[in-house]
Amino acid sequence: MRKFKIPNMGALLAFEAAARHESFTHAARELFLTESAVSRQINTLESNLGVRLFVRVKQRVMLTRAGKVYSAQVRRSLEQLDRDTLSIIAHGSGGGYLELAVLPTFASQWLIPRLAAFNAQYPDVRVNMGVRTGTFPFAETHFEAAIHYGKPTWPGTSADFLFSEEVVPVCAASLLKRPVQSAADLLDYPLVHSTTRPDGWAAWFANMGIDDNRTMQGVRYELHTMLISAAAAGLGIALVPRFFVDAQLEQLGLVIPLDAPVVADSAYYLVYPTELSHGKPLASFREWLLREAAAYSAVNPELGGPRDMD
Repeated sequence: MRKFKIPNMGALLAFEAAARHESFTHAARELFLTESAVSRQINTLESNLGVRLFVRVKQRVMLTRAGKVYSAQVRRSLEQLDRDTLSIIAHGSGGGYLELAVLPTFASQWLIPRLAAFNAQYPDVRVNMGVRTGTFPFAETHFEAAIHYGKPTWPGTSADFLFSEEVVPVCAASLLKRPVQSAADLLDYPLVHSTTRPDGWAAWFANMGIDDNRTMQGVRYELHTMLISAAAAGLGIALVPRFFVDAQLEQLGLVIPLDAPVVADSAYYLVYPTELSHGKPLASFREWLLREAAAYSAVNPELGGPRDMD
């Protein structure tokens, strides 16, 4: 049982708006209230909390230190309440919003170019996207699903295989001093690594029959867009998924120094908490995404079918 009374929503909304603007006048205008009504709400809030949230300086109001801390906390709580409300509304209707965590380069190069087809088929469902490059606890975020690269071993979730990826080395043509005849020749150049796939180069070289400590040396970047930019800038040779660069090699001034693609052991998955799998926005998006992934795999059969996870 609570030992204190939670402030009413009107007081919290008035406080958040006044704190954001540091003005009762602007807060009143935003909330369609009178300035005196906003002032009364905040006075009541301060009285109930026993804490001064604002100081009055001439014609202005300024947040106290406690007010700054509390305003940030209240803003986060109100934003979370907004997201939770939209989410539950979406679960009970044919439309709504899906909050999707994505890998940024995958989203920009593969997913977003296909979304017009999804919007045409499901005009009442909207997909909001935010970036996550690693696993995270769904319960502590507003996300309802994620595009994940790796293994389907995310606790408490269901995972649908999308497809694997084929990785190729890329670099600026100006970086090469002479024609590359074999994989071993690449070790004469700086290697650019992905922090999310730290053993990518080692695995690629192992497929070429090369075991060398130099395969783990070099600078590391978190995003594939960074790797591609680094390669285009002549900083080294990057190992990237072929579909990230195939259509823009010439535009970026990149070449594939040795066309020896390797299909990675990991793959892309749609991951979501099992208890949310029946929400209509997620169900609609899942159905469409699996169909798109199957069509993509049909054109690229080497990437299709769940890979051996042992």
